[in-house]
Amino acid sequence: MSTPSPHGRSRVAALAVALAAASTLTLTACGGDDSGDSSTPSATPTAPDTASFSGNAASALESVEASVRAKASERAASASAAASSFEASVSAETERANKAARTELAEVDGQGNAMSEVTMTGKPRSETGGLLAVVVTITNKTDKAASYAVQVDFLDSSGKVVETRYVGAEDLKPGEKAQPVAVSRKPAEPVLTPKLAKAQRY
Repeated sequence: MSTPSPHGRSRVAALAVALAAASTLTLTACGGDDSGDSSTPSATPTAPDTASFSGNAASALESVEASVRAKASERAASASAAASSFEASVSAETERANKAARTELAEVDGQGNAMSEVTMTGKPRSETGGLLAVVVTITNKTDKAASYAVQVDFLDSSGKVVETRYVGAEDLKPGEKAQPVAVSRKPAEPVLTPKLAKAQRY
């Protein structure tokens, strides 16, 4: 068995020293010192700052939808209030004459004696809160004072009468005009057509 040469022994010794040094460094890095504080600071994840968040997409869409619904509801309520206000103003001005007209026309056969003295004009729905309303223009074409009773029928697309309204004017002087308004209380749909059914001078 041959023995290592002096040169070979020195290389082995140098390698052993290097290994020992590396082991020492490894133990120092893992074990730390003897003070007991063996933990080393490490980076930990932090929660995002949600203070600047404005909400997720779903909540934003829900908010927009709720806003649209609220505005639509407000518009509907406003239109309903406008319709009620318009009808109330018309009724307050003409209710007594309308009742008298209905009573008078109950005794009339046919279309009456004053059809040529009455015309009708539709009012824009923007002015009536969406209601179907017609202005009934009554003109006394005789040479003495007279009262008038008018019947307005509202027909559906088949020509069937679905509603009847009465308006009137009392004690019109010769040549004088009156313009009562006949208002349908039916829904906007289906669309109805107003028709002058009767007109009686008395």
